[in-house]
Amino acid sequence: MTTPQSWDARAKAATFFGFTDLPSINERGTVIITHGEGPYIIDTEGRRYLDANSGLWNIVAGFDHEGLTRAAQEQYARFPGYHAFFGRMSDQAVLLSEKLVEISPFESGKVFYTNSGSEANDTMVKMLWFMHAAEGNPQKRKIITRKNAYHGVTAISASMTGKPYNSVFGLPLDGFVHLSCPHYWREGRDGETEAEFTARMGAELEEVIAREGADTIAGFFAEPIMGAGGVIPPSDGYFDTIIPILRKHGIPVISDEVICGLGRTGEMWGCETYGFTPDVIISSKALTAGFFPMGAIILGPEISDRLQRATDAIEEFPHGFTASGHPVGCAIALKAIEVIEGGLLDNVRRLTPAFEAGLQRLSQMDNIGEWRGKGLMGALEAVKDKATKTPFDGSLSVSERIANTCTDHGLICRPLGQSIVLAPPFIATDAHLEEMFDKLEAALKKVFSEVA
Repeated sequence: MTTPQSWDARAKAATFFGFTDLPSINERGTVIITHGEGPYIIDTEGRRYLDANSGLWNIVAGFDHEGLTRAAQEQYARFPGYHAFFGRMSDQAVLLSEKLVEISPFESGKVFYTNSGSEANDTMVKMLWFMHAAEGNPQKRKIITRKNAYHGVTAISASMTGKPYNSVFGLPLDGFVHLSCPHYWREGRDGETEAEFTARMGAELEEVIAREGADTIAGFFAEPIMGAGGVIPPSDGYFDTIIPILRKHGIPVISDEVICGLGRTGEMWGCETYGFTPDVIISSKALTAGFFPMGAIILGPEISDRLQRATDAIEEFPHGFTASGHPVGCAIALKAIEVIEGGLLDNVRRLTPAFEAGLQRLSQMDNIGEWRGKGLMGALEAVKDKATKTPFDGSLSVSERIANTCTDHGLICRPLGQSIVLAPPFIATDAHLEEMFDKLEAALKKVFSEVA
């Protein structure tokens, strides 16, 4: 058998691709990356790209941060790997748990580690099922999320993910209920004010709880801002409306902060941006600045106590992962939090006005229907007709074409539906934002001239 020679051919011969537009790579080829410098990545051909999506929302301190690399190297030299079972764990895991509770909105709590956000959400559902059953309510198993939400790719977390593509796997599983997406611009009815839309979202929640029965609902999961749904901030007053309803019915609130958490929205946590305190926070991505796969479940005091009582009754919580609480990952996470607290969060806040101004400027184009965002996460939604919000025909693959054209110009951005999503790293400068918007504008003009 002849061995492929080019990097592209070798990648296609040996790789089964996930979340990849196959027509694009069949036509254009793959991008094989060798290294990164600050917010830039460099491929095997020596081409340099400004990564305006921070890898996958997570490389917030750039691709060559010396402090994070040093933290990993020093921990590998000291104690390179271990688990967190049987009452044995690394000192770094203990230190990180203390730090995560300290920076959380909770007065006290406990932390459970996983290897990803998907695993963290999956684990949290099992925790809820376990807790409710131990309290004599084994029927409390239903999970409420929202359409267009993204909570992961395991069978359980994909069932929470309100995306139609999961139907190819026969998902969602029974007992996963999806409310409407709280996207006023797209989902609001003719003549409906934003306040009326928000009230309708609250009424829908009440109706679903009445229909399903509060005594069957285990918990409610929500991203403060929907990330992989296309950067969708909730309608004004949304969480102020729904949280009291959930509290009234005794339904635990889990804030999925995999994308929003640790600074992306301009606050440490997205729930702080929207003024609510959940029962549990799910963290990943920026937790290690993308330098190590890790997820964390930060349990607030009430859920922590209830889970502890349930565990005490059977003398263990029979769940965990071999690499949970990995000492190197914990050491990197401690350094990442230090770096975020030490200046990167302030930089997010400093850059936000310029970031929003750039989105606003590009939204004036005839084929941009809406700009939206918060902090350093934003999106521009392409439309065929601005007045009617009519989208382009799906066969045109407009957002994919825009992203591919950006790549040709040395810019990495992400197509999601008919939106282009931007999530620059926290180390970005004004010059990086200027470069990002200039290259994106050129790509938008080129693609719109071809399809509009």
